[in-house]
Amino acid sequence: MAGEIAMIPEARRDGVRTALRAVFGTWTVGEFRPIIGGVSGALIFRFDVRRRPYVMRLEPERIALHDRQRGFACMIAGAAAGAAPPVHYADPASGVTIVDFVSGRPLSEHPGGPAGMVRALGALTARMQATTPFPMLGDYPEMIGVMLTALSGSGLVAPGLLDPHAEGLARIRAALPWEASSLVSSHNDPNPRNILFDGQRLWLIDWELAFRNDPLVDVAILTTELAETPDLEDVLLEAAFGRTPDRALRARLSVMRLLTRLFYGCIVLENFVGAPRSTPDANLAAFTPAAFRAAVADGRLASGAPETAYAFAKMSLAAFIDGLAAPGFDEVLELVKQG
Repeated sequence: MAGEIAMIPEARRDGVRTALRAVFGTWTVGEFRPIIGGVSGALIFRFDVRRRPYVMRLEPERIALHDRQRGFACMIAGAAAGAAPPVHYADPASGVTIVDFVSGRPLSEHPGGPAGMVRALGALTARMQATTPFPMLGDYPEMIGVMLTALSGSGLVAPGLLDPHAEGLARIRAALPWEASSLVSSHNDPNPRNILFDGQRLWLIDWELAFRNDPLVDVAILTTELAETPDLEDVLLEAAFGRTPDRALRARLSVMRLLTRLFYGCIVLENFVGAPRSTPDANLAAFTPAAFRAAVADGRLASGAPETAYAFAKMSLAAFIDGLAAPGFDEVLELVKQG
């Protein structure tokens, strides 16, 4: 074990040793192999014990204890609902979790094709939303507003650069009914990097953003990459909610999709506040969503690299503004306001 523990930062080693002893006792733990990807900064390793694979994840030390407690509680509840891989250890104080390793295959290999995969994702979302509600974190639009304000005054971006985003958010908040009693258990980050297909079924991983939220947040995120066509969107909505979507549901989904774009842009940019810069960023010109995915796919943007995360944040903020300016958005917002 000495060679493997050397890969762990010294300050985290006691927590790792405690976790391994608690789960495996005196069994021999195999070689740690880093798993690269994501923008959270977590350290993730695969290892084997008695020929069975596991994953250990160490949350970044910057993540507050109460946020670890919430995320771990949601992950455990997600596992109980069959949405997350089985959890063997989760200690918020040390930030260490141990879960089953899922050998992922490309989502494109789902035997049901795109429609079958989207239907399965809708069913997975419904199963998660039926669990005992996750912990509350706050009002989603209000949280976004707080992040926008903080970013505007952070020095990361030029003064006034995010004013159009704040104005657009204010328009949405004025029209969007938000009832705490309607909130449900939500992963809040079901992007394709956090969805694993093991050849038989789908799993959700990386639960650090999970909390109680609007029923359409997870669905909206799924429509940005996996259910992009109107037909697939309808399949997803029907699988998630058990009914044929009507105009009101589609309109609310459109607005929620913009909120998720803005949320992603803000929460990723937060990671760059305080980083050395010669001048504040005065330009939010960015990839379109399709161009961003193409740049990652062909290697122009490296998965997990800081510059990729920054480009993703700018793309998300630009997509929010583009959505506000899209033809028919005023009518969509009015339909949402009417309920």
